[in-house]
Amino acid sequence: MNAFITAVSAFLPGLPVHNDDLEKYLGKVDRIAARTRQIILSGNGIESRHYAIDPETGATTHSNAMLTAEAVRRLVPAGSELSADFIECLCCGTSSPDQLMPGHASMVHGELACGPFEVISTAGVCLSGITALKYGAMSVAQGLNTRAVAAGSELASTFLRTSFFQAMQGADAQPEKKPDHPTFCFEAEFLRWMLSDGAGAVLIDNKPATEGLSLGIDGIEIISHAHSLETCMYAGAVKQADGSLRGWREYAGEGEAAQNGMLTIKQDARLLNREVIRTLVGKSLPAVAEKHDLRPEDIDWFLPHYSSQYFREPLRQQLQDIGFAIPEERWFTNLARKGNTGSASFYIMLEELFSSDRLHKGERILGFIPESGRFSVGWMLLTVV
Repeated sequence: MNAFITAVSAFLPGLPVHNDDLEKYLGKVDRIAARTRQIILSGNGIESRHYAIDPETGATTHSNAMLTAEAVRRLVPAGSELSADFIECLCCGTSSPDQLMPGHASMVHGELACGPFEVISTAGVCLSGITALKYGAMSVAQGLNTRAVAAGSELASTFLRTSFFQAMQGADAQPEKKPDHPTFCFEAEFLRWMLSDGAGAVLIDNKPATEGLSLGIDGIEIISHAHSLETCMYAGAVKQADGSLRGWREYAGEGEAAQNGMLTIKQDARLLNREVIRTLVGKSLPAVAEKHDLRPEDIDWFLPHYSSQYFREPLRQQLQDIGFAIPEERWFTNLARKGNTGSASFYIMLEELFSSDRLHKGERILGFIPESGRFSVGWMLLTVV
C-alpha cells in the first residue's frame, strides 16, 4: 500500500485522574455502585486516566469535536499553523459524537476553521477509529488524495457521571432493582469504571517523511462476526430476550426511554468473556496471517487494545494456542496510565511509541483493535521506514 504515516499525535484532557479521585470527577455513588467500582478497578489494571471534566464545577471542558480538533492541530510541525493545504481528506471515527447529526467529522472540521476539504465520519465502537484510518489510507494509496488525516476520539465521561445515570434512570436511580436485577447494575456500570476521554490522530502521506521515521501501512484488515454472534456492547437500545435490539425510537412513551436506562452504555460481560478473545483472535488472526504471509517472529512490536488487564493473559494464551505466540517483551500498551479511550486507544498507544525513540527502521508493528459491539476486529500491519 503506497501510504505512510508521517506524524502521530494525541490529546488527553486535563490532569491524570487516579482511582482514589474518581468521585471528584464523576460524582458520588451509592454503596452498591461503589462495590461494583471496587471490583472493576481491582481487575482492569487502570491506575490513571483523563476526563474532560472540571472537578470543581463538574462542567465539561471539551466537546468530542474539540478533543479531536486539538489532536489534529498537534500533527502540524512545531512553529507552523494549521492551514487549508495541510489536509485534503479528514476522516474521524468515534462511538461518542456530540450529536446524532451531523456527522462527527463535519463538527471537527468546523472546530479547525480551515478548508474546504473532504470529510468522512465513521461510526461504531472501538473500531471506528481504525475504519477512519483505513479510509484515509485507501484514499491516499489509490491516488485520490496525496494526504489525509485520520482520527479516533472519545468523550466517554458524559455517559459516566452520576448525574447522567440518575437522569437516565440507570443503576444509581433504581436501588430497588439491584437485589433482583444484579446484571442490570453490572451491565450498566461495568464500563463506567473502564472508559475515559482522549483523542489521537495520524497524518497519512503518499511518501515517507523527508526527516525522521515514518510508518509504511502494509495492510489494515477489518473482520466482522456479527453474522454469528448477538450484540454485546450497545447504547440507545434495549436488548430483547432473543438477543435482538429494540432501538430508542421505538420507545415513544413519555419517559419510557429513560426508564429503560436506554442511553447508558451497557456490555454483556458474560458474552464478552466467552467470545472476545476466542472469536476476535482465534477465528480472525490465522486468516490475516496467511493473507500477509505473517509469522510471529516477524513482529517486533505488538500493540493490543484491550479494555482491561484482565484480558492480557487470555490473549497471550489464545495467541499461543493458534501458533502465533508473541513474546510479551514485544508488547506495548499504555492502558495503566492513559486508560481505555475506545476508538482513540490505538492512536494514543502508537503516538507514545512513535515519539519514544524506541523504533528502528525495518521493524514491523502489529496492531490488534477488537470491538465487542457485535464482535468485529481490526488488524493493522505497519513497517518502520
